[in-house]
Amino acid sequence: MIDFANGSVFKLNPCSPDEVGPAVAPLMLYGEQIVAAFKAVRDFVVFTDKRIIAVNVQGLTGKKRDFSSLPYSKIQAWSIETAGSFDLDAELELWYSGLGRVRFEFKGSSDILRLGHMIASFVL
Repeated sequence: MIDFANGSVFKLNPCSPDEVGPAVAPLMLYGEQIVAAFKAVRDFVVFTDKRIIAVNVQGLTGKKRDFSSLPYSKIQAWSIETAGSFDLDAELELWYSGLGRVRFEFKGSSDILRLGHMIASFVL
């Protein structure tokens, strides 16, 4: 399992779902759609219409990968922090029953408000 409390694990930039979609396609359910995708240097996070799939690429070759599936149905609360003038990173924090806090950091160019709205539409 990925250590989500360590924000340095994910410093995410928006990316095309086509870029990371093939890596998570075998895990997706029939009819499940990718809504947004973000990528760090090697790791990436995919937001679908049912869950968040976080992928931690490991090893020198990058063939070993840790996939964490975080269903929206288990979210208890969430928080977004927008980028500012000096702090250019945005943050998304999710609290899951049984797991605790999950934290993602995004580059300022990410539309964190859209992510917050999307999560609200799936959770509420």
